[in-house]
Amino acid sequence: MSIKSIAAKIFARKIYKQTLKWAQKPVETQQKIFKNLIENAQNTEFGKDHHFNQIKTFEDFQKRVPVRDYEDLKPYVDKVVKGESDILWKGKPLYFAKTSGTTSGAKFIPLTKESMPYHIEAARNAILHYINETGKADFVDGKMIFLQGSPILTEKYGIKFGRLSGIVAHFVPKYLQKNRMPSWETNCIEDWETKVDAIVDETIKEDMSVISGIPSWVQMYFERLQQKSGGKKISEIFKNFNLFIYGGVNYEPYRAKFEQMIGKKVDSIELFPASEGFFAYQDSQKEKGMLLLLNSGIFYEFIKADEYFNENPKVYTIGEVEVGVNYVLIISTNAGLWRYNIGDTIQFTSLAPYRVIVSGRIKHYISAFGEHVIANEVENAMKEAVNATNIVINEFTVAPQITPASGLPYHEWLIEFEKEPENMEAFAETIDNSMRKQNIYYDDLITGNVLRKVVITKVSKNGFQDYMKSQGKLGGQNKIPRLSNNRDIADNLTK
Repeated sequence: MSIKSIAAKIFARKIYKQTLKWAQKPVETQQKIFKNLIENAQNTEFGKDHHFNQIKTFEDFQKRVPVRDYEDLKPYVDKVVKGESDILWKGKPLYFAKTSGTTSGAKFIPLTKESMPYHIEAARNAILHYINETGKADFVDGKMIFLQGSPILTEKYGIKFGRLSGIVAHFVPKYLQKNRMPSWETNCIEDWETKVDAIVDETIKEDMSVISGIPSWVQMYFERLQQKSGGKKISEIFKNFNLFIYGGVNYEPYRAKFEQMIGKKVDSIELFPASEGFFAYQDSQKEKGMLLLLNSGIFYEFIKADEYFNENPKVYTIGEVEVGVNYVLIISTNAGLWRYNIGDTIQFTSLAPYRVIVSGRIKHYISAFGEHVIANEVENAMKEAVNATNIVINEFTVAPQITPASGLPYHEWLIEFEKEPENMEAFAETIDNSMRKQNIYYDDLITGNVLRKVVITKVSKNGFQDYMKSQGKLGGQNKIPRLSNNRDIADNLTK
């Protein structure tokens, strides 16, 4: 065992004990965060507009500050982008993370000197919790790859602009610099396919022990590695690869394909990062869900997803939530986002400590007939069907077909198979039965002959990659929505 791995174990134990301190006092921890946020933003333009100097309680905050999305907050953000100080948070942000936009085009999410360290610490602590629980630390001596966006940044009014993953690349600790791959030059390549080929060339003969990225793009990297190596399993190319770190999407639909490509099972750590904040990470290999980070400069509120579009939905704080309920996540942060709806929905799997899973997006659902199907339900159904039939899929998405050429409307599952089921009808039946068990509204629609059972449509090889490329969203942090309430993606894939 190397000195580096011994030191990692000692440090991991220290971080674990520090985490326990705040995790065992969740309500008190969140109250401290709330108080600190209000005090620090009193003299900002936003703070003055919303009378922060008069806010003493959460109820005061709720009365004075409405829940917002990016479009509502944009007038303030625009001022910061133009170089004005003390608008949403004291001073100017260090960075703006540029993300895919909605109706206003690109979104610019501020990262401040107070918020930035938490992005770095959370990623580090996820690995340290893994080391502390499993005792496995030898991987710190191997090479590590983080598939991410370009670290090239632009600057305007003293603020740097770039993709979140590119910004984070500037904060890799010195003790990881020698282990980290790809090279800076390769990481700066903008075209994703060119970049992946360059990464393959750089890494194929290295001792890769940790690989990290969004599963769909890591899958592309693995496929290119296999092509380059003459079809070898990833575990043959990288004999010490034993840890996969991912975020952005549920890994379960990809797991069978990954294990087939890798040639063995490897441990995995799930992360829940976003430009708006690093919200949670998997702190245990034994427990379901990710530890919600209550001590990271973010104050959390929760609105039940099925009540979110009501006129005055009830808002819950951390001490009031329940296991298994689908909540819209609302955040206030030390980057100057106030009662901000990030669009993600979560469910608690545990309240001691508070662990969550990402259940979907509040705007990504199917409710063409009042069924309100969410991402977590379709992913569970796919997992059940894959396990029952031993098939392998590359990617999938779901959309409603409201006006079929004949027969009743249905939910169309568009799937790119690596290995097809022998009996497609039985495969569809398994999916449909799972959906009916999970969603009573969907079951009622099937029972009442409003909908017919799911219809499977096969997508050609690399069909999803081709679609993303056509949209200018190949690689990086981009991902296919698991489901849509319209047919924009479905019609593109079935042209």
